Order: sequence, then structure tokens, then C-alpha cells
Amino acid sequence: MDRPIVWVILAVLAVMNIVSFALMGYDKSCAQKGKWRVPERTLFLATACFGGLGGVLGMSVFRHKTKHWYFAVFFPLFLILQIAALWAIGHFWLQLF
Repeated sequence: MDRPIVWVILAVLAVMNIVSFALMGYDKSCAQKGKWRVPERTLFLATACFGGLGGVLGMSVFRHKTKHWYFAVFFPLFLILQIAALWAIGHFWLQLF
């Protein structure tokens, strides 16, 4: 992996998943304390922007938003689509080089 673009992609993936996971934890904490919450739109945006693993893990670890059908359906769907997209990009990248 001597190509810088690979490291950039991995770094972006890591950051987005950490952000998505942290937002789920922070929102759960705010919910328990009765504080202002993270908008659901923000949680979805972070997860949709290649933070699928962090979002799904955040739901599981913090037991947060699991009763909302749209989170339970779309967060895993985002993860599956992101894995498929990364696989396709990797597959075609290897074909080029």
C-alpha cells in the first residue's frame, strides 16, 4: 500500500466511523441527562457519509435508537452499501494497476 490515496481513504473512513460512533454515544448521554440532543438528521448524515460501521456499532453498544425502525433499517443498509461501494472501488482500482 504505497499509494497515498489508499491512506487518505482509510483515514477518512476511520474519522467518519469514529465521529458517527461518538455522536451516537453523545446523543445517548444527552438523552439520559435531559439535555439538548443531536438532531436525527446529523446522526443520519454522519452515518451516510461512510460512517456506517460507527453508526451500527453505536446503536449496539449504547443501545440507542434501536426502537426507531428507520434507524434499525437504514443504518445497517448504509453499512452494506458502503461495504459494496468500497469493494467495487477496490476491485476496479486493482484492475487499473
